[in-house]
Amino acid sequence: MNEKTARSQTSASERTETAVFAGGCFWCTEALFKSLRGVVSVMPGYTGGSKPNPTYEEVNTGRTGHAESVKIGFDPSLISYDDLLSVFFNTHDPTTLNRQGNDIGTDYRSAIFYTSDAQKEAAQETIRELDAAHAYADAIVTDVVPLETFYPAEDYHRDYFEAHSGDPYCEIVIAPKLEKMQKRFASLLKAPDQNF
Repeated sequence: MNEKTARSQTSASERTETAVFAGGCFWCTEALFKSLRGVVSVMPGYTGGSKPNPTYEEVNTGRTGHAESVKIGFDPSLISYDDLLSVFFNTHDPTTLNRQGNDIGTDYRSAIFYTSDAQKEAAQETIRELDAAHAYADAIVTDVVPLETFYPAEDYHRDYFEAHSGDPYCEIVIAPKLEKMQKRFASLLKAPDQNF
């Protein structure tokens, strides 16, 4: 690696921040956030519970306290945390407790796991504004809690939509959600040839 490449990689990593959201099935949330410019990584996983190194099967019992979530690495010079919050609140139902559609249980709860006081304040302010504007028929029940330990999901959950786009769940649930998000947030999307 030459010096210029090393400087470029260092400056990119210095710009990267982390956001962690739980908004139902992490196959959906991963696909949504991966398509945004400025997002450099999306890792599905588990957080918010008490069991160390949980498995998918354990989390789905509802007894670990963990939620299916995504850990997002993003460059705040290209996309803001407020933009990520906007996508988050517009791509799931933050008013249903422990449920997103047919996915039911505490592992499918709506939650924001903040990594700084600024993220906490931004999340709480967004919720206040949405509730005050009656953006939803019911009050928002999204948890806003500090990120503790994030456990990456098993390899087969990564890039799930890309690998299984023809599966019924992907066609019926993820694809329409992704299409709706891409229309609403067209200005935030990556160029078609951009990947990470």
